[in-house]
Amino acid sequence: MLEVHDVHTYYGDSYVLQGVSLDAPEGRVTAVLGRNGVGKSTLCRSIFGLTPARRGHIRWNGSDIISEPTHRIQMGGLGLVPQGRRIFPSLTVEENLLIAARPGSGDRHWDLAKAYGVFPRLAERRQNRGNELSGGEQQMLAIARALISNPAMVVMDEPTEGLSPAMVSEVAGLIRRLKEEGTAVLLAEQNAAFAVKVADYVHVMSGGRIVYASDPAALWENAEVRTQLLGVPGTTAAAPAPDARA
Repeated sequence: MLEVHDVHTYYGDSYVLQGVSLDAPEGRVTAVLGRNGVGKSTLCRSIFGLTPARRGHIRWNGSDIISEPTHRIQMGGLGLVPQGRRIFPSLTVEENLLIAARPGSGDRHWDLAKAYGVFPRLAERRQNRGNELSGGEQQMLAIARALISNPAMVVMDEPTEGLSPAMVSEVAGLIRRLKEEGTAVLLAEQNAAFAVKVADYVHVMSGGRIVYASDPAALWENAEVRTQLLGVPGTTAAAPAPDARA
């Protein structure tokens, strides 16, 4: 389980995370929603030590990792799909994957063959360099790179940003598959309609704080939260029913 407790993070003098607390249980999909700039990406970066928190606790399977270096956090079973993809542009698709590969076991065992089976386009482009890929292909690669490290939990920061509707559906299917295989997901996402289809529990951020938390159905029924905090019109049709989620 990932436990974030009273985390405060700054960029210089800018106070971004202002006491964020949440739990992301094993084998579940936990979503963090909010408009652009509310602190979702900073939360992901703080978890991995990329933008270290000044105060608070971040515990992974009972151990406080808030002061650990990023590579140790990743070796401990957390994988990151960063906002902006952050692939290596001068390396081929296969080199991007191999540099991140770590042993796995059971249903959660991801290797090149499994990655290429899930993302056949990457198999076709395996010898292309990262800067030769389309935006959608780069996102596939960023996700596959995180999974081939065989994490117990993968943190996805805005995984649907800039993707076509077809690609968004593919990402939703992959998240469901990860859950079925026992891999937990922490999903930071601006697309609330997407997130409620795949999440087991949702947290809403505003002004660097968690201001609302519930199951996805209750969130979607709360027109005030949807309109004011997520920018989803209050008159929108009902979200996909819970039985549409894996």
